[in-house]
Amino acid sequence: MKFTALIAMIQDKDEEAAIEAAKEAGAGSVTILHGKSIGLEEKKVFFGLTLEENVSVLLFVMPRKLSMQVMRVLREKFDLDNPETPSLAFTVPLSHVAGLDTKELHKFEHDIKSMI
Repeated sequence: MKFTALIAMIQDKDEEAAIEAAKEAGAGSVTILHGKSIGLEEKKVFFGLTLEENVSVLLFVMPRKLSMQVMRVLREKFDLDNPETPSLAFTVPLSHVAGLDTKELHKFEHDIKSMI
């Protein structure tokens, strides 16, 4: 089974909804990192302070066959193709993976078989 890492940078307020949508689309466990996003053009607010948007970086490891399905759901639900949306998602192919839970592997196998 070939694996892919799907990384989604979503606004903090959408974190739970994004995780739920991804899991409904077939994703398994997720690692969540918190960060700040500063665009190309800085946004100024009161007293010259720069507004930094808080984001959640969601990292999913899943079979390649499921990754496009999860990506499609995230693109549609969070309007990722809209340049005004401060969210981003991309995939990275993985050549070696260790430490995946056996229950998760069985879930992936089941999900892929139901797709066929």
